[in-house]
Amino acid sequence: MGDHTDGGRRPTMKDVAARAKVGLSTVSRVVSGKRGVSPAKVRAVERAVRELGYSRNEFAHTLRTGSARTIGVVATRVSDPFYSELIAAVEARAQRHDLLVLVASSGDDPYEGERVLRRVLGRRLDGVIVVAHEETDHAFLAAEREAGMPIVFVDRPPKGLAADIVMVDNEGGAADAVHHLVAAGHRRIGCIAHASGRYTSERRQDGYATGLASEGIRLDPALVVTVEDEVEVCVEALRELFALPDPPTALFITNSRTTKAVLKALRLVGRSPALVGFDDFDLAELMHPPTTTVSQDPWSIGDAAAQLLLERIAGLRGPWRRVDLGTRLIVRGSGEQAPE
Repeated sequence: MGDHTDGGRRPTMKDVAARAKVGLSTVSRVVSGKRGVSPAKVRAVERAVRELGYSRNEFAHTLRTGSARTIGVVATRVSDPFYSELIAAVEARAQRHDLLVLVASSGDDPYEGERVLRRVLGRRLDGVIVVAHEETDHAFLAAEREAGMPIVFVDRPPKGLAADIVMVDNEGGAADAVHHLVAAGHRRIGCIAHASGRYTSERRQDGYATGLASEGIRLDPALVVTVEDEVEVCVEALRELFALPDPPTALFITNSRTTKAVLKALRLVGRSPALVGFDDFDLAELMHPPTTTVSQDPWSIGDAAAQLLLERIAGLRGPWRRVDLGTRLIVRGSGEQAPE
């Protein structure tokens, strides 16, 4: 298979139409994935495409239609399993609409995050999904949006800009974790909060406080610590918590990276309190005991964000929309341990 045109030139849509014995508009509809073409003609066009080795010239398509058939995703850490699955969901929905997804990692530095986002927006895109860095002022995106660039945010709201957004009930999920630990008999529940990603950390600490209050338990500030997700740092934090006159018998941890660091640190300090972590993670069920988690669904988040973006790309106007998704407590064993 390959180029069967005269002189070895690149095959065109006209060549495909001639080979398939159909009109040019029929070929255009088939290669663009549009409906309204008979199965026989679709097969004829697809056969001609294979025989000629035709591929659509995307640059010419962009100039002709104004669409690059490409959307962007900018996340802080694309290596994080949470964002990896979220991006996979965006890609799955994009593929169903014959769209390419350009992915960029902005890191935890707000200045680098803005630089990466500006560079991505400098590409010819049909829209972009963004995990906002909380220290970046996103007001500069208003001009991009006014120029016709649809933008959807996920996980945390942007500073300085109203926009479509997909969020998770961080407070409700954290409160559910506290209720679960109280039901197991715990009254001294420590909270180990992640330092990076302040927005979600603070919302989950708020949920922790709300859960305690609804159970009639006074919040003890000595039981709340904020850490980087490093084992050595978590070891020090745990030693301070367990050295308190009335130490915690259970822990609530605000994200999966910190939960994994705390699990390693607990082995080093020789403690095994009841524990619930926010965010599910690989191997949670293989821990000893298996780790109870508050699970948010990154696939649903990515899918919802992609749907919002595609609707804007298709021309939807109107008020900014917010989608709030719930969480689910996955009970595995670590949260059911009774106080020692």
